[in-house]
Amino acid sequence: MILRDREEAGAAAARLVEPLLEGADALVLGVPRGGVIVARAVADALGLDLDVVVVRKLGVPGHEEFGFGAIGEDGVEVLDQATMAAVGISGEAVAVVSRRERAELERRVAAYRGGRQALALRGRTVVIVDDGIATGGTVRAAIAVCRARGAARVIVAAGVAPPDVMTSLAHEADAAVAVLVPEPMDAVGQWYEDFAQTTDAEVARALARD
Repeated sequence: MILRDREEAGAAAARLVEPLLEGADALVLGVPRGGVIVARAVADALGLDLDVVVVRKLGVPGHEEFGFGAIGEDGVEVLDQATMAAVGISGEAVAVVSRRERAELERRVAAYRGGRQALALRGRTVVIVDDGIATGGTVRAAIAVCRARGAARVIVAAGVAPPDVMTSLAHEADAAVAVLVPEPMDAVGQWYEDFAQTTDAEVARALARD
């Protein structure tokens, strides 16, 4: 099975999420950029409010696609110590990457929210949505942000993710579901017919529809 696009992924993810809500006071948080488009479809299908949870992967210098951790709003930082040890990344390098990504994170918060306050999470069920999860680093940062903001329950939903990562996230969140759980997964984009890059403007439009 291949997903047609992010909207189809969201509609399918909503069907997996709905029985987990159990009538709770819930809202949906999209992980930028592409995850917000999936999250818009989830929120529309379930009649829930939508917001964004901004996180950034910390990539190994020179091999930025290979993450050693992630940062999120409210100063959240999640580091993969095993990966850091394996690649031999120094504390100084971590600080440089983190500082650069923190600046980009703040830029995105301003661009996506347009001055709006983040929706309150305290005591609510939060559904974190992404189009695809590779290692889980950015989603772990998103979980940490939601816990810090007082979410009562955290559910992770994705278009596609590998089985070992889904198992891990199911222990870190209260539940984790994905439309496709292939083994091997390789690149997220290969499981979508249309995986065109999402722009900041598309994210802002999706969020502004609430």
